[in-house]
Amino acid sequence: MSAEQTLDEQSAAVPAPGDVLLEVNGLTKHFPVMGGFPFKRQVGAVQAVDGVSFDVREGESLGLVGESGCGKSTTGRLLTRLLEPTGGTVKYRGQDITHANRKQLAPIRSEIQMIFQDPYSSLNPRHTVGTIISGPMEINNINPPGGREARVRELLEIVGLNPEHYNRFPHEFSGGQRQRIGVARALALNPKLIIADEPVSALDVSIQAQVVNLLQGLQRELGIAFVFIAHDLSIVRHFSQRVAVMYLGKVVEIADRDSLYNKPRHPYTHALLSAAPDADPDTAANERIRLTGDVPSPLNPPSGCRFRTRCWKAQEKCATEEPPLIQLGGNVDGHLTACHFPEDGVAPGAKPADTIPAARLAKD
Repeated sequence: MSAEQTLDEQSAAVPAPGDVLLEVNGLTKHFPVMGGFPFKRQVGAVQAVDGVSFDVREGESLGLVGESGCGKSTTGRLLTRLLEPTGGTVKYRGQDITHANRKQLAPIRSEIQMIFQDPYSSLNPRHTVGTIISGPMEINNINPPGGREARVRELLEIVGLNPEHYNRFPHEFSGGQRQRIGVARALALNPKLIIADEPVSALDVSIQAQVVNLLQGLQRELGIAFVFIAHDLSIVRHFSQRVAVMYLGKVVEIADRDSLYNKPRHPYTHALLSAAPDADPDTAANERIRLTGDVPSPLNPPSGCRFRTRCWKAQEKCATEEPPLIQLGGNVDGHLTACHFPEDGVAPGAKPADTIPAARLAKD
């Protein structure tokens, strides 16, 4: 059985989402750029995240995709309050935690955990596995039945590691094993929501499916909600029930995975999907949409629609009016798109009669 088949079977077993767990509205993060002498004057701001809105339901997995530098990881750190938002709101179970202080966040910290991208730098090399995983329990003064050591050994077994590895150090493990340790640490406090920041991108391809299978199994068994940040579209499609596409700090399209992958409406989403590798030999090579130019600088993003400088459908209206993220006519419920001139909802790789005419493709 292939890894892809295994992922498909597990995704079908994920429980249906429940009530809204996390609500994000207009979330913004601008990093100041200092200049002059002696570098005490702000001369600009990097608009890393600029007006992002979405929600996550209990037990749901939301994928967050986009090019490098689009603000995915910054968004994840804002959700866990590792970074202080510049604007907007983040509500967890109806409670506004946007600017909550440490004392106010204390009861919520245990319910929102994070899995970091790099399994090497996210683990303290001077601490044993037991100390790393039991750390959150010690900080939150949690004493599980049977003691912390017993709970750590149980968590190691849950993530597929030997409980006897309790006293080993991180350098004694491979990258995939280290990421499993990171998963065990995130599970230590029985969270309701896990922000997974590209949890498999630093791993060997042969290990990626194992870690994704592990996370899907945990979601199915424990009912944990996930925000799954990644740039690998195939993994996001298998893992996530809904997908949000980001470009230059903004969400340009959000929908359930079948609707987004089979009927994309935003030109950027269409280009992104056309760039994904396809094993189907019947797919024509000229269906690839090649975008011209580089991603604009977040220091000075384009006016109106931020994608207009690379879009083959851009018109004057795109430079003067920013398109709102709304449900367009003919879309299924919940399929939101931010585009003045949306696509016709045909997926890249469809039959030649249904594909975008070649004249509309941007050239190199």
